[in-house]
Amino acid sequence: MGRLGRLAAGLATTAAITLTASGCMTVHGELEVVPSATKAEAAQALAAFTAAYNKADKAYDPALDAGRVTGPLGAINQAGLKARHVTTPAGNAQHSDLKLTDAKFIIPKKAGWPRWFIADTDSNRDQDGGSGDTRWLVVFVRDAVDQQWKAAYLSVLRPSAVPDFVTDKDGWAQPAEPADASLAVAPQKLSGEYAAYLKSGRPDHFAPGNDTTAWRQAREKNANLPGLSTQYVDRALTDGDYRPLGLAIRGGGALVFFSTRYYEQQTAAKGLHLTVPADVKALTTGDAKSTITKELVSSQVALVPAKGQVTILGRQAGLTAAKGS
Repeated sequence: MGRLGRLAAGLATTAAITLTASGCMTVHGELEVVPSATKAEAAQALAAFTAAYNKADKAYDPALDAGRVTGPLGAINQAGLKARHVTTPAGNAQHSDLKLTDAKFIIPKKAGWPRWFIADTDSNRDQDGGSGDTRWLVVFVRDAVDQQWKAAYLSVLRPSAVPDFVTDKDGWAQPAEPADASLAVAPQKLSGEYAAYLKSGRPDHFAPGNDTTAWRQAREKNANLPGLSTQYVDRALTDGDYRPLGLAIRGGGALVFFSTRYYEQQTAAKGLHLTVPADVKALTTGDAKSTITKELVSSQVALVPAKGQVTILGRQAGLTAAKGS
């Protein structure tokens, strides 16, 4: 609310104000309900992101796409490129260009900032048709009219997992508000509740799956391996471009993208020395002789019904920093 208030105040001096026939004043700008982008703008944003991503991946240089990524995708992308630049400074000899085609743009009509949209695309990293077929959903955001679009979330889903979105007669989508009380869990609460669930199994409104029950079981299994113990700490992540973003879907409910941060501390048994992979060492401060604490960012996409359990459809996580001792 503070950011929106400051933006509104800052633009009030330049916004065009007209008097309607009813005598009410309308501010043309951030309080007007409009599509977040035109389809042409969305297509340009997708093309710019893909071009920057390919340049950065080829050179292993995070600076080359830093202006086109943000939020959880940005944190994961930038840290990964930084690590690979250290381990392979000559660049990516195995690079092949990422191509995102057959783009369908789901653009919400909304007031205020941030403005955002989803590019539902087909990548050249899958096998079209059959069990290997996927869709890449890239969520673009910007926080002001003078900013360029940046990719904040990436989710890779089976085509059948991509829901039908609510649209108006002109094809514009309907956003799910952060505090939407009509949903089983309001989008703004998902990050904190998911972090709590991973720790204790409560609240229990997350449906069983790879990123819920199975992940908790894997953590329990890895907690005490021969010669190595692992502890996990999960935290909500909702500020700035890590904020949750959701769209209403047909039949009720919403598809919501949200972020978390978690820490994974590994401690070697007395007398043993940790083995730290080169790409982890590249992001590590200190000397990881017996303990390393890894910091990771995780982005999730969830199907949130009006009633019932939340289903995590996909999760992308990546190491962003580490500290050894």
